Amino acid sequence: MTRERPKPYRPRWRVGQREHSKSYQLKAQADGRRSELMSAVRRGEQFDEEVGLPASEIRAMQGAITWYEHTLNYIERKWAAAPAKSRKNYADALATITPALAKTRVGRPDAATLRKALYGWAYNHNRWDDEPPADVAHALRWLAKNSLPVSMLEQPSIVRLALDALALKLDGKSAAPRTARRKRACLSDVLGLAVEQGYFSTPVNPLTTVKWAAPKTAEEVDPDSVANPRQVRALLKGVREQGKRGEHLEAFFGCLYYAAMRPAEVTALRLAQCHLPDKGWGTLTLRGGFVRVGKGWTDDGQAHEARHLKARAAKDSRPVLIPPHFVRMLRQHVAAHGTAPDGRLFRTNRGGLLQETGYGEVWAQARTDVLSEEEAASQLARRPYDLRHAGVSFWLSSGVDPMECARRAGHTIAVLFRVYAKVLARTQDAANRRIDAAMREWSEPEQPRPPPGDAWGTRPDQTWDRGEIR
Repeated sequence: MTRERPKPYRPRWRVGQREHSKSYQLKAQADGRRSELMSAVRRGEQFDEEVGLPASEIRAMQGAITWYEHTLNYIERKWAAAPAKSRKNYADALATITPALAKTRVGRPDAATLRKALYGWAYNHNRWDDEPPADVAHALRWLAKNSLPVSMLEQPSIVRLALDALALKLDGKSAAPRTARRKRACLSDVLGLAVEQGYFSTPVNPLTTVKWAAPKTAEEVDPDSVANPRQVRALLKGVREQGKRGEHLEAFFGCLYYAAMRPAEVTALRLAQCHLPDKGWGTLTLRGGFVRVGKGWTDDGQAHEARHLKARAAKDSRPVLIPPHFVRMLRQHVAAHGTAPDGRLFRTNRGGLLQETGYGEVWAQARTDVLSEEEAASQLARRPYDLRHAGVSFWLSSGVDPMECARRAGHTIAVLFRVYAKVLARTQDAANRRIDAAMREWSEPEQPRPPPGDAWGTRPDQTWDRGEIR
């Protein structure tokens, strides 16, 4: 005779229009579950109609996801729409933060291996289908097993672990202030996604609850790095005198100064974007640039990625007026060197994109040849990018309206005032002197007016002819 199996105890409840139930072998278990659900109702918790569970239980289930798993979901969500440079920055930031959010140090791989595993594999979506080396695979398994639950980042002490980590380099030295700020922005974005996913008990980004002083960073252009027009002309001559390579790059550096272009914008400049009249001012209509990020981060496997103008819409453009003598320099460049097949003005010997290392060597040699020993050891025009700063600084010191300077340089007015604060302070001193002079003029006693009909103090029979009285 077969013994009949006991029927399970099944509490039932309704959320919205849907019924839910769960089976238990013991009556006490079913009663306990009923009590839990009634307690949630009395607390006024919201129930999810789809799964029938109170919000607190859903958060607890979701909170089991680790920080490492959450960051992988973040990378997957961001990857397709992010430019290659941003992808690289995400990987850099998360590879710094994630090792700090582990439960234990037992069996922990060394810092260099963790960095290679995270930066080169886990946070590079392009390599997710590749088989990693044994040491990388071991490091990733260790991280997956020992990463803290993302819900623990509600605790300020845990968030501070992440902040302290991003403020240091791999060797333990302090990270550059700008690097630390960039990584903190990534941390905030990742935690924001966790808030959106409901991994925390409150809809508040935990980063906002921690007081953390970001490293100070000097964004202002150092006036000591700004070359004056005479020095720039001498440096461009020093570039030109370095043979064919220098002759080709003279106008490249001229674009950085006379049009205040970014190197990436100059690299992408095509003849069709240039209006170079025989006389007068010309115009360069900038539409984007080539940014070098490395083959591993782009969709097409190329080392450079074509990008639209910085902080602009995809198809936006920025016209920049250039003075007549630079128009002539560009016309001479085109006549002497032609263009690449795609119309680019500047290229390597094989027609490729210019490399920073290549034109950087030429610039370093020009500084050595042209500047005095003291100047060469200083910050004066140390980087090619300093030519852009010099160009904008010259516009400002010449009295050009800051709004127009910002438009030509591709800045917002706020960025212009922040970055060129010290340069603007000097121009303000000059403006103050002019105002003082005008005020002194108005403070002098008023001179007696000449009699009517004799405004110029001349006799009636005198006339003016080319500045002489006769």
